[in-house]
Amino acid sequence: MENRTQHNDVKVKTLAAQGAQGKLEARLYTPAGQTAGLIVFFPYGGFVTVELNDAEEFAMALAARTGYQVLAADYTTATQRPFPAAVEDAHAVLKWAVRNRARLGWNGKNLVTAGIEAGGNLAAVAALMARDRTGPALHAQILIMPMLDPGLTTCSMRSVANQGGAARAAHACAAGYRDYLPRAIDRTHPYACPMQSSRMKGLPPALILSADEDPLRDEGEQYGAKLATAGIRTTVRRLPPIELEEPDARCNCARKETVLHEIATFLEGLEGPE
Repeated sequence: MENRTQHNDVKVKTLAAQGAQGKLEARLYTPAGQTAGLIVFFPYGGFVTVELNDAEEFAMALAARTGYQVLAADYTTATQRPFPAAVEDAHAVLKWAVRNRARLGWNGKNLVTAGIEAGGNLAAVAALMARDRTGPALHAQILIMPMLDPGLTTCSMRSVANQGGAARAAHACAAGYRDYLPRAIDRTHPYACPMQSSRMKGLPPALILSADEDPLRDEGEQYGAKLATAGIRTTVRRLPPIELEEPDARCNCARKETVLHEIATFLEGLEGPE
């Protein structure tokens, strides 16, 4: 069953997307006027929750600012089934969106994968899977403070994580990975840790937004460097410091106009579908 509402010229429709093993809650945010494409967005939650409600204001702002439709999708949490359930859902939702483009009111052009924190991991991995499994073709990937290093080995994870709210964020990352990747061998799988991938070729252009004073900062920037070295068109930006005391701090940070401007500028700078 679909529910429709409208906020600030952005129409919101609740629907059920098809995951790898069943239906997933999803919300489609459609801005006024002709849309430029579709962003499939995966919310944060450290792999153990999916904060679809908390991400709503960000998704609406993203749709309004970019002119893209935004499909925010649920995924299987680690407490239900560990890796690879969530990433299989992420790739399945991309395929479902393409199959159901008429239902979504999307013309099939400019498909983008995006996410925050654990959702950023899924967005990056969905891009790898789309390349490896011959589709769907992606226009771009947008990774916002992504969780990309299950080993928690970066300098920012070791140093920034000792500071106030950042310590709680680092602890939440570690706890989430314990549930998501209970088998040690999975922690080096490229679909769990994209930085472990030995093949970066054939991936879509990337925008990676890290944040000063966030323990996830360095892994995003390192992934961006790896993509750029492989010849992938990559833009990496470090955002101003954020306060991590509140559970939805990353979404609050991402709603800032500077972040929306970075995303809109990046998408406007792409010449066309890959």
